[in-house]
Amino acid sequence: MTSAIEITPMVADGIPVITSYGGGGFRIEQQLFTGSIIILPGLVQQSQLAFDEGFQAEMLRPVYDAADQIDMLIVGCGETFYGPPEGLQAGLKKHGIVLEWMDTGAACRTFNVLLSEHRRVAAALIVTQ
Repeated sequence: MTSAIEITPMVADGIPVITSYGGGGFRIEQQLFTGSIIILPGLVQQSQLAFDEGFQAEMLRPVYDAADQIDMLIVGCGETFYGPPEGLQAGLKKHGIVLEWMDTGAACRTFNVLLSEHRRVAAALIVTQ
């Protein structure tokens, strides 16, 4: 991973944070994930996320399946901000999940802050270069 931006916050040991992003991937603690990812309590997984005309609700199936463990989904839509797909917010709300939509850099930083506050948060992050 090249051109990664270091964002490690000061948090208690054992809280899995995003330590860097960019260059085509994300570093969660010491593990590198290439491509887009979904972060859930106790799980980080690769994803084929697309929040453009290719978006399908099924892409967020892991988030819906974990709805009893999370209150908020932080979405990083890539390097350039654009609005969420129609119906996404309403679909998440049906599962009791609040949507926070922002560019990927802001999403990574916000996710770490919310984790440090011990909030019940998940993230869906589109990879940036």
